[in-house]
Amino acid sequence: MTNLSFNTRDKRFSLFVPFLDESELLSVPDGWVEPAFTRDDNPRGLLEESSFATLFPKYREAYLKECWPLVERALGEGHIKASLDLIEGSMTVCTTRKTFDPYAIVRARDLIKLLARSVPFEQAVRILQDDVACDIIKVGTLVRNRERFVKRRQRLIGPKGSTLKALELLTNCYVMVQGNTVSALGPYNGLKEVRKVVMDTMKNIHPIYNIKMLMIKRELSKDPELRTQSWERFLPTFRHKNLNKRKEPKKKSVKKEYTPFPPAQPESQIDKELATGEFFLREHVKKRKKMEMIKVKQAEALTKKKEERNKAFIPPKEKPFQSKTPKAPTESKLDIQAIKDKVKKAKTKKLGAPPVNQTPPTSSTNKKKKSKNKG
Repeated sequence: MTNLSFNTRDKRFSLFVPFLDESELLSVPDGWVEPAFTRDDNPRGLLEESSFATLFPKYREAYLKECWPLVERALGEGHIKASLDLIEGSMTVCTTRKTFDPYAIVRARDLIKLLARSVPFEQAVRILQDDVACDIIKVGTLVRNRERFVKRRQRLIGPKGSTLKALELLTNCYVMVQGNTVSALGPYNGLKEVRKVVMDTMKNIHPIYNIKMLMIKRELSKDPELRTQSWERFLPTFRHKNLNKRKEPKKKSVKKEYTPFPPAQPESQIDKELATGEFFLREHVKKRKKMEMIKVKQAEALTKKKEERNKAFIPPKEKPFQSKTPKAPTESKLDIQAIKDKVKKAKTKKLGAPPVNQTPPTSSTNKKKKSKNKG
């Protein structure tokens, strides 16, 4: 039993024999390149015209106006017509009668999409090659909080673009982070890894973990013996840290059981009177009962006020008197000789400031001073 498959690109049959080894079927020979699609593969061209259009932001208008001749020249090689509308702010590509490659219009559509997402022309023109594809990842709706989204987007870029540069080197892709989208350009395997890293970063998984795994896979792929083996034993497993649980509120609101029936209406004053029988009483009887209720309430209020006023006149409880028993004097032996010695020492010492002569001057000295002053 054989399995036949038809390749619509090069119009050739390929035969797969079931007794061959599966590893030989899945592995691609080194240096193998898919043959280019030429006019001989589709000499009659396309039956109908196909076109794609995309809008671009206002800040890209000056750059697109400058590089548009280069875009037309690049698309002209595949016989694709391109037009730029600056009034409407859109770019349009469409096929012509000379177009023979049906996939050329899809590549032209990806080219104008990349140009609208701020990818430079030098990188975007690579999409016209056979072994290059693109992926525009929308990340704006993955995180609700705007501040958190900006922080995670900056985490993907890294300090001075180092994280983004490492991702480009490991995946052989060009990555452009702009606004709410991430544009990637490169081989298919690399685009798959880039999407995984971007989505994990938006899910609060740091890109350095995925970059480390990519570096290990790159080294393992160089060994031909490990190509057919599982790499799980070599790849690291990163565990989430046990973060502190959110503090529970002190007052927990208990939800009531859901019932499809609305709550019962509160009783009105008339319903209450009907239940007690007051509704059927006469007016003067109702007034008399009302006055009695008011007087009862006033009496209760008066008694409460009297009790509060009388509290100030209630004497506080005195503590019971406890007689203090005199303590027995302790017998102490006094050293009389030591006290005498201390008194003698105190007499010999000069205590305080030196004495001052407070005796008033004699009259003779005063007379001598006066005579000197006169002279």
